Amino acid sequence: MSTMARPAGIRGPGGARLARRIGIAAVVVYCLAPFFWMVVSSLRRPADQFSNSPLPVPVSFDNYAAAFDAHNGFGRALLNSVVVAGATTTATLIVAIFAGYALARLHFRGKTVILTLVIATSMFPPITLVVPLLRLFTDAGWINTYQAMIVPSMSFALPLAVWNLTAFFRQMPMDLEKAAQVDGCTPAQAFRKVVLPLAAPGIFTTAILVFICAWNEFLIAVSVVNEKQMMTANVIVSLFTGQYKHDQPFGTQMAAGVMVTLPLVIAVLVFQRRIVDGLTAGGLK
Repeated sequence: MSTMARPAGIRGPGGARLARRIGIAAVVVYCLAPFFWMVVSSLRRPADQFSNSPLPVPVSFDNYAAAFDAHNGFGRALLNSVVVAGATTTATLIVAIFAGYALARLHFRGKTVILTLVIATSMFPPITLVVPLLRLFTDAGWINTYQAMIVPSMSFALPLAVWNLTAFFRQMPMDLEKAAQVDGCTPAQAFRKVVLPLAAPGIFTTAILVFICAWNEFLIAVSVVNEKQMMTANVIVSLFTGQYKHDQPFGTQMAAGVMVTLPLVIAVLVFQRRIVDGLTAGGLK
């Protein structure tokens, strides 16, 4: 009986490890397959854009040259995306850090209700806000401006940022701040010199998530901007046309899609350890 149980015990863990590896491989393939096909399609010659071969033969960069052609305005649109996403991330973090710290440290009535309302605001479908925002920005003269894209992006990103940072600050022991105040620091100095450095992993993770959210935003950008010089990369890609205006420029759109997606992929690959540390640090004491 023992001889029969031993092989089963050996096979069990090995089979479980194999199953986990297969499952992980399946998830990776499922997630990366669209990006792989986009890269392959962007490297085909325009004449081969409907080919189904798994690799581009021969490799051509004509689609990238077409994407950055001056009449497309894609280079300017990338700069607009950087400005909008960067400003949104910076402003969101400033507000979320103070709001999250206050909600985590201060004791007052209705704190749970405020947190609930913060999360509830993120549940509104963005499409329902387009018409009111369009009317509001038209009256304020904000159409075709950066702030018309930054302010709504902040409203979409703030709930997630406040919730993440509140949970992170809540797990940080207050003894550190009290010790700093005993040594002569004011509450503001203790927050700046002790709390913020220790909260860097959570802040960095939140910044990456907010930047991705702002970088991928499309609905507001396409609604409040109609001048080509102010459009973001996502909007410009949707407006690409072929040589005769009725052609579908698949290769050019794929090349532009790679250029829009690549910065996010690189950021996640480079900072993946810090992102994971930030997501898990808030749950540890």
